Amino acid sequence: MLKNLEEKFKLFCKSKNLEVNNNQLLIIKKLQDYYKKNFKSFIFDFFSKKDPKKSFYLYGDVGVGKTMILDFFYNQIIEKKKRLHFNEFMLSFHSFVHQRKNIDEHNVVNLFVKDLKSKVSLLYFDEFQVTNIVDAMILGKLFDEIFKENVKIILTSNTKISELYKDGLQRDQFKPFIEIMKERSFEFELQIDDDYRRSKENQKQRYFFPLNQETNFKINKFFRTITKDKKKHNKILNIKGRDFKIQNYYEGISRFDFKDLCDQNLGAEDYLEVAKVSDFIVIENIPQFHDVNSNQQHRFITLLDIIYDKNIPIAVTANTNLDQFTSSQSLEKQFKRTISRLHELTSTEYKQ
Repeated sequence: MLKNLEEKFKLFCKSKNLEVNNNQLLIIKKLQDYYKKNFKSFIFDFFSKKDPKKSFYLYGDVGVGKTMILDFFYNQIIEKKKRLHFNEFMLSFHSFVHQRKNIDEHNVVNLFVKDLKSKVSLLYFDEFQVTNIVDAMILGKLFDEIFKENVKIILTSNTKISELYKDGLQRDQFKPFIEIMKERSFEFELQIDDDYRRSKENQKQRYFFPLNQETNFKINKFFRTITKDKKKHNKILNIKGRDFKIQNYYEGISRFDFKDLCDQNLGAEDYLEVAKVSDFIVIENIPQFHDVNSNQQHRFITLLDIIYDKNIPIAVTANTNLDQFTSSQSLEKQFKRTISRLHELTSTEYKQ
């Protein structure tokens, strides 16, 4: 039984030299309640299944500490558990379905969830969002079955449940999922005035701008330093029958031009494969974003989400200061998270 979560959190903050915030402590108390209602001994398992609220949904603006809090909670839980990027989870589902083409939709969802149940009792999705129409149409059935099997889900998001997939294609098909999540979730907002990722203790170190000869000199010098004594390899990733070549690959250090990653028709499964072989990533020539290149911006958001989820430090060059980035109108809200993550990923200590 998990006890004294608040005291453990205070000790955790002290060990990390973090300020204890009252709003965060309130969420910790809510998590303690959620635990009591959902993670009981097998004797009470029958009664716990009657409780419809199997999900803890924490939303709020970028940089308020949502991930830190749920990471802390997740690490306290002694259960069969898995932390996944949502894209990674859906790719595993679609792959499962693809391998069972002859089974109807209801039964294949049921089979997938039974298989999931045998492996985990808790799933954790950080920065949950839905952008894919195929995912949007199946999520209601999928999550309903997951909750019926008493698999718990904890999530962070920038958006409250009722605004998920807002303005998305065929949103009516997504509404059953929204209703299921509202019924099955403890939903809380975390509000803090400052983005902790931009604090003075976390200043940018590997973010180079603007795009000119001096910046090019700096990134080349930096790259020579981190690849010293490392050998260059021809790295070719085979992704579902397609070859993707990393032109500049030095024993776990990958260097790309923005166009290599975001101008091509690539997606989450490609970026996940890149992340698997990379300990450090350099991305050059990140442009300003607007409505004309919104597809490239969408890919960049997905790429940064995966890099962040896999905790891979990066160095980048761009044509503007981080605080002056522009965005396409449709992705403006999501891009705020990307900017905040760029602050953090270019500041995280990198040990060679």
